[in-house]
Amino acid sequence: MRAGVFVDGGYLAAILKAEHEEPRISFDKLSDIVAGPEYERLRTYFYYCMPYQSDSPSPEEKVRYSRTQGWLLHLQRLPRFEVRLGKLERRGNSFEQKRVDVLLSVDLVRMSWDHQIQKAVLITGDSDFVPAVQAAKDAGVLVHLYYSEESAHHELRDACDERTPITRDLIARCAL
Repeated sequence: MRAGVFVDGGYLAAILKAEHEEPRISFDKLSDIVAGPEYERLRTYFYYCMPYQSDSPSPEEKVRYSRTQGWLLHLQRLPRFEVRLGKLERRGNSFEQKRVDVLLSVDLVRMSWDHQIQKAVLITGDSDFVPAVQAAKDAGVLVHLYYSEESAHHELRDACDERTPITRDLIARCAL
């Protein structure tokens, strides 16, 4: 039986920063652990946005963009990894991710209904995923959520078949 791992990279980065002191982790270890020993990990899909760059990027923007590009290239080269990029848009003085939720939802539903996976592992916390989770379950896929108890929406937790908090122990098992 096969599992697909779907990682909201912005969500995971926020959890690692806020709750775990920003450790460096092995994303392939994390993926294999959350997929579980009884499932073959078909692939990990990692959803993320490149940092914002203004029309005339500052030296700091260029460096931040280049570092993120190198890091995502590293992830893309991991076995059975796909990086899917959304867009970061400026809204006044803040930034907003665009397309990430839709990309993840489309992949989850498509792979579920095509019977490519029997288990979907989500690392996210946004209730926008509830309809996609329900569609995956309707296709017969077991949906397992890994989440932060501090920031995952209760509707998403309730919609999933299984739930596991992202603990210090899990992060320590994935440390580089």
